[in-house]
Amino acid sequence: MNPTRMIALVLLVVGALALAYGGFSYTRETHDADIGPIHLSIADKEYVSVPLWAGIGLMVLGGAVLMFGKKI
Repeated sequence: MNPTRMIALVLLVVGALALAYGGFSYTRETHDADIGPIHLSIADKEYVSVPLWAGIGLMVLGGAVLMFGKKI
């Protein structure tokens, strides 16, 4: 499998996942405090929304690279 086809497939899969899930979440630790033997930390859960147009655009771009990749 050549690199162009792999890139096209990755774009298609990422675009499909963006359409299916609509975003992703991650946990970020923001504050740490050590007061003697006590250790405090705060973890914030953040959500990143992926726009619909981005998922569709990735899938169209992946399809175009898959179809026209060898001609370029």
